[in-house]
Amino acid sequence: MTTHNSQYSAETTHPGKQESSPAPTAADTTASNVSTTGNATTPDASIALNADATPVADVPPRLFGSFVEHLGRCVYGGIYEPSHPTADENGFRQDVLDLVKELGVTCVRYPGGNFVSNYNWEDGIGPRENRPVRRDLAWHCTETNEMGIDDFYRWSQKAGTEIMLAVNMGTRGLKAALDELEYVNGAPGTAWADQRVANGIEEPMDIKMWCIGNEMDGPWQVGHMSPEEYAGAVDKVAHAMKLAESGLELVACGSSGAYMPTFGTWEKTVLTKAYENLDFVSCHAYYFDRGHKTRTAASMQDFLASSEDMTKFIATVSDAADQAREANNGTKDIALSFDEWGVWYSDKWNEQEDQWKAEAAQGLHHEPWPKSPHLLEDIYTAADAVVEGSLMITLLKHCDRVRSASRAQLVNVIAPIMAEEHGPAWRQTTFYPFAEAALHARGQAYAPAISSPTIHTEAYGDVPAIDAVVTWDEQARTGLLLAVNRDANTPHTLTIDLSGLPGLPGLGTLALSKAQLLHEDDPYRTNTAEAPEAVTPQPLDIAMNATGTCTATLPAISWISVEFHG
Repeated sequence: MTTHNSQYSAETTHPGKQESSPAPTAADTTASNVSTTGNATTPDASIALNADATPVADVPPRLFGSFVEHLGRCVYGGIYEPSHPTADENGFRQDVLDLVKELGVTCVRYPGGNFVSNYNWEDGIGPRENRPVRRDLAWHCTETNEMGIDDFYRWSQKAGTEIMLAVNMGTRGLKAALDELEYVNGAPGTAWADQRVANGIEEPMDIKMWCIGNEMDGPWQVGHMSPEEYAGAVDKVAHAMKLAESGLELVACGSSGAYMPTFGTWEKTVLTKAYENLDFVSCHAYYFDRGHKTRTAASMQDFLASSEDMTKFIATVSDAADQAREANNGTKDIALSFDEWGVWYSDKWNEQEDQWKAEAAQGLHHEPWPKSPHLLEDIYTAADAVVEGSLMITLLKHCDRVRSASRAQLVNVIAPIMAEEHGPAWRQTTFYPFAEAALHARGQAYAPAISSPTIHTEAYGDVPAIDAVVTWDEQARTGLLLAVNRDANTPHTLTIDLSGLPGLPGLGTLALSKAQLLHEDDPYRTNTAEAPEAVTPQPLDIAMNATGTCTATLPAISWISVEFHG
């Protein structure tokens, strides 16, 4: 498999980075379909929490964030469609809002993404009829600015979500960031704060978390920079923003992906320079089945093990952050904000962009750029949902360093929610593993001891078939077990022992609240507008005794959740 960094062999592509899928290997050509046959009649794996198990960390609410970018139909036709039958007085689709609440999203990154690097935030405030129409260089579209920070704030109030706001470091920088900060958070009595009040929002928006740019290492990014250039720029902006409001939590751009040639060294350079005023560094990683067009078995098995790449990603960035702390004789850890993650079939986008570039290169063009076209509208499979469930397990198992995450994106664009123009909104397969974690992972996260058969992958070598995480809220006496079978061919039966949970002896008993399984005999099965519930979690046949032990069988390519209480 083609790689761009010797540590990583399943990295993703990105806008502006053209990479074709690797040629089929001998293993690929021996099987054109993934088998889900096999039967595990006796336990061959186990998950256990020992009595002396220590938690990874408390589960941070921001781990269940999402991402709304002015891209395709994420905003226009997604969260905002004034002509829709369910639209409210602000033009927000109520059916989408209902699904966002059901998804359990806590924090939403806005307005980009690549979009932000050529964006004037002032274009999106005040009366809509006075807002300018602009060209968006990131996605080659026309931006009407019907939605802006005023509107998104009102939307977030209805959705019950925090805002993570990104500022333009491509065509702008320090002055624009400070003005925007004053506008959204300033007390009335200054020019920009009074403008916000005049626009109908009297109270400060109290936006605490700010992304200082987006993917500034990427050559596709408007105004992209070298590590040294960005380190100097983010140091100045972060310093000034904290002079204005010391309680802010600021996120520096990390590498756009593990495939970048400066991955690791970028983080070390940036964080060492701007350590004092930074709180987070961003991480971006997307995954897809590289053999999806031919449905090759070896590619599916690599895809199912994508969390191996995410684990290495977290370790590399954490190490760079720790080196920056040591270089500054610091005491604080820079946390990770995994503010773009998920399944994205970026090979499809790369083909579209190649075509666009070929057409655009043939002379000058004066035709209007499209408004909110259908872009990146991936339809997800059952296997995609299992992979996203596996990635969520990985984030929870590393929540001591990953203190924020944004599943990208929220609606229509590589999203768990799809919305038809003037029609219904519906849940993609990936909706369910995210929602289960977001709604029920509370308290402390634990990485249980796992004994598992191994599976062979071409990308990562031999890896465990089973992965799992446990969360336990000792005060509320509620817990959650999430587990995944990453084996593309064989079911595995596992014994589960939760008797080592803290405080359990004093609780008396554990009882099962709910158990569910996401699996399809056809791992390529999808939900669609015509069949929106083709793939949904089903009840899992499991019985838990009072000490928290039970047995469960996980079919090939499956994800389970077990909710329990004391």
